[in-house]
Amino acid sequence: MSTFSLVFIAVLGVALLLFLVIFLRLQAFIALLISSLVVAILGGIPASEIADTIQQGMGSTLGYIAIVIGVGAMFGEILQVSGGAEQIANTLVKRFGEDKAQWALAATGIIVAIPVFFDVALILFIPLVYSLAQRTGKSLLYYGIPLVAGIAVAHSFIPPTPGPVAVASLLGADLGWVILFGLIAGIPATLIGGIFFGKYISKQIHLDVPTHILDEHNPKADTAEKKRIPNFGLVVAIIAVPLVLILLNTFSTVLLPEDSTIRGWISFIGHPFTALIVAALLSFYFLGTRLGYSMREIQSFATRSLEPVGLIILVTGAGGVFGKVLVATGIGEALANLMAASNLPIILLAFLIATVVRVSQGSATVSMVTAAGLIAPAIEIGNYSAPLVGALVIAIASGATVLSHVNDSGFWLVGRFFGMDEAATFKSWTVMETILGAVGFGVVFVASFFL
Repeated sequence: MSTFSLVFIAVLGVALLLFLVIFLRLQAFIALLISSLVVAILGGIPASEIADTIQQGMGSTLGYIAIVIGVGAMFGEILQVSGGAEQIANTLVKRFGEDKAQWALAATGIIVAIPVFFDVALILFIPLVYSLAQRTGKSLLYYGIPLVAGIAVAHSFIPPTPGPVAVASLLGADLGWVILFGLIAGIPATLIGGIFFGKYISKQIHLDVPTHILDEHNPKADTAEKKRIPNFGLVVAIIAVPLVLILLNTFSTVLLPEDSTIRGWISFIGHPFTALIVAALLSFYFLGTRLGYSMREIQSFATRSLEPVGLIILVTGAGGVFGKVLVATGIGEALANLMAASNLPIILLAFLIATVVRVSQGSATVSMVTAAGLIAPAIEIGNYSAPLVGALVIAIASGATVLSHVNDSGFWLVGRFFGMDEAATFKSWTVMETILGAVGFGVVFVASFFL
């Protein structure tokens, strides 16, 4: 087939995916599989090999994703039910003081949302935002925007949250570089989109606490009765353990010779599997057993944590199938050649693809997975450095963050908890998300020239 024909099939596959998700309201998992099948057939994969291609794409992706996301979810659930997340928020607000509570809430969002999902983190800390707004008389947005900015940055940029882990898996990126660039891009994004924009928009839109939802969502309602509140330093240390171990592994590949015994052990303990298992076990003991929870309760928490991640894992696996089909049909090589001929930096192309998919269908995870599936063949063929591939993950995450609107569940979730109508949500949440994505991309784009 000609390059034009192969690229046309790829575009047709993405268009079909968007049609199935947006107009037919199919689950992204099914939509990705259907699109993969259509691309496989049109791309000339023999009928007898299509099922094997799908199996290989799903298996190679889930072998990594399922463990990282699954163990990370258990860790996050224990952090939530033990009161560790609330302890971080309360301690930071107390230490920063009421005058700098914005900074405390932004830091809380980043720290806690690394192991905890976006909606859970928002529900957990929105009462703190209400309390501060009531005491000071300031607009809810003054405190709420920094909080949701920190949560959104951690949710999109910093593993082990599902989005960046999924993209890292599909691109073959080193998770240590992803964490490093996620922090480098995420911190200024939070400062600009959360704290500075939060101050500005709170003067434009004054929101009082919506009294009808003050008691409607109690973060303690579905958890076991807390025995004791964990120590702030202990909680932060446990969250830091997997990040430090993974980063240590990444740096060891640069600083130590390949045949070094020490590097071999660091590679083992710093692998995301090992690092997250260590963090989960520490949380089970220090945030569970030591605080008076029984093993049966801990097991119940861990089991419950896996319920919301099942679909995320399947969607990511289906994204792996889509990428595998692109490679098997030769479409991946055609796309790579087209990208090279365009003379546009691959990091810019990755951002633009993720942005188009994000605006079209709303889901950040689907946007990330789709963009990664299209870019992955070019990464496989090109000779890109490990740091650059890590930066590419954040570029895709940035594109999947911008321009959140009515087709994104986060748009309605934030609007409801802040008591905003659609116009106010566009002016606050949508603009904030766009600032986060633009700043995050700007940072990694500039960094890419040195990688």
